[in-house]
Amino acid sequence: MEQKYINMFSTLYDVIVVGGGHAGGEAAAASANMGAKTLLITMSLQNIAQMSCNPAMGGIAKGQIVREIDALGGYSGIVTDETAIQFKMLNKSKGPAMWSPRAQSDRMRFAETWRNMLEQTENVDFFQDMVKGLLFDGDKIVGVKTSLGIEIRSMTVIITAGTFLNGLIHIGDKTFGGGRAGESASIGITEDLVKVGFESGRMKTGTPPRVDGRSLDYSKMIEQPGDHNPEKFSYLASTKPLDKQRSCYMSYTSLEVHDLLRTGFDRSPMFNGRIQSIGPRYCPSIEDKIDRFATKERHQIFVEPEGWNTVEVYVNGFSTSLPEDIQDKALRKVAGFENVKFFRYGYAIEYDFFPPTQLSHTLETKLIKNLYFAGQINGTTGYEEAAAQGLMAGINAALNVQKKAPFILKRNEAYIGVLIDDLITKGTEEPYRMFTSRAEYRTLLRQDNADLRLTPRAFEIGLASKERMDRVIEKQEKTDLFVKFLIETSVKPRVINPILEANSTAKISQSMKMFKIAARPQLDFHDIQKIPSVAAFILENNIDNEIIEQTEVHVKYAGYIEKEKNQADKLNRLENVSIPINFDYSKVKSLSIEARQKLSKIKPITISQASRISGVSPSDISVLLVYMGR
Repeated sequence: MEQKYINMFSTLYDVIVVGGGHAGGEAAAASANMGAKTLLITMSLQNIAQMSCNPAMGGIAKGQIVREIDALGGYSGIVTDETAIQFKMLNKSKGPAMWSPRAQSDRMRFAETWRNMLEQTENVDFFQDMVKGLLFDGDKIVGVKTSLGIEIRSMTVIITAGTFLNGLIHIGDKTFGGGRAGESASIGITEDLVKVGFESGRMKTGTPPRVDGRSLDYSKMIEQPGDHNPEKFSYLASTKPLDKQRSCYMSYTSLEVHDLLRTGFDRSPMFNGRIQSIGPRYCPSIEDKIDRFATKERHQIFVEPEGWNTVEVYVNGFSTSLPEDIQDKALRKVAGFENVKFFRYGYAIEYDFFPPTQLSHTLETKLIKNLYFAGQINGTTGYEEAAAQGLMAGINAALNVQKKAPFILKRNEAYIGVLIDDLITKGTEEPYRMFTSRAEYRTLLRQDNADLRLTPRAFEIGLASKERMDRVIEKQEKTDLFVKFLIETSVKPRVINPILEANSTAKISQSMKMFKIAARPQLDFHDIQKIPSVAAFILENNIDNEIIEQTEVHVKYAGYIEKEKNQADKLNRLENVSIPINFDYSKVKSLSIEARQKLSKIKPITISQASRISGVSPSDISVLLVYMGR
């Protein structure tokens, strides 16, 4: 009897993930950790979770997303901690809703650590090939076909193809196919999706030159060191904060640089019509900045090292697709770059995306069952935004195979909830990036409480470990205990007055509850810890910095947090306030420029609808309410 040939592809996978970037990595890790048999197919196993653009994770609102990914049991926070070369908490001068962690990473180590972590994850298989076709059965996806002609079957498929779908790279008047410098584009997926009725579009993004750090004169730049007491991303105790860090540097362009760049505009694919698609509003190319902000005499350039040991340097703020001779001439006029040597020139890249209004909240497509999209294919930009979508698609694909209820985060639960709701409700015409202003409940969605918000939810579905959950319970219990202690314990004038005096705030004449004193804006918790009874309490109950921070936020911002919860209820009542169809937004000068542009274009019919348009902030809504006589 003839023996049937069996190979790895005879297996029916639960989940196939197409693409091994930040979205694909998180998707494969999440589905595998939830017990789904997962195959990750990527065109290069060397470049898993490659940082294609800047060598950094986190930043304004993005840092919150990385913490949320970590709280849910994803890998991005751990990998960032393991490979960071510098850590900064941004916006420390503002309230805690704005604090955003950011880390510079070692680019090569980042991809290597990601690959190692995936290889150590049970239930993940790997295969290096290009997926060039999708296999459908009616309105369901049943597998993929690779460029070698291999058909691999699966219950669900997640596409995370980044900038590779029909990718075109532009430098000046040269164009060549590719998804990243030195890597080929991916062909076939878009065509198969359009065939079954999906709408696709084009977007562009760009990247700056990489240069030889040995050719720069740092004495002409301003040093940007990391935080004095750096923190970290992951809530797990297994990663440690940095004890030594590498500095970044800052320089500026000038009018001379701008004039030189302008000489190449007629050969720029951005201006001569060869690139039609829209690039990211919030990290525009240098030619875009000069064109849009013609009155500005200079723009910041951040000089970021690519790792501990490499001399390669990333020139943040100088993203461009101008011809190489122009890039060379102009960059030499930036202070410190007089003798610059290029490793590679900046370029723009155009790629296919699929307007995300074609998806449901689980990131499954409405048109084809069991098919999920995550990352730049949905019109987003940024590693963090991609990783968050990958994680959610991976979770929901695994739950779908297991016939369990989907996992959806609401707008008041996580930035990830805001991101997905924005994408599928509003769509996006320009690469979407997360900001704190996009979240109406940002006082609730802070970076310090992502674990308290999300780990219990992830533990329920089997993604977050018991170790994570135990830590959350401890943090919550000890925070509550500390707050209770401050509410119930008084302090005598002779103990506290010297501290109050030193911080130029009013002294007290009789004993007072510590909670009241701790709420004073002039004092931080370093001052409160000088009170002997507080210091003894912290020692006795083994209270760490994370719990102190949590308690401080609670004491100082309890009123704001409460107010925000009430606001959320209010916003839901705005469905009934209508806007006249031909309302002229240009005459409302107190609206932001972005709000005026977007409202004029989309023409919402109610205030509630207006409030959900990307780029229209809660303060813009307040202005409109005044105009509508509310």
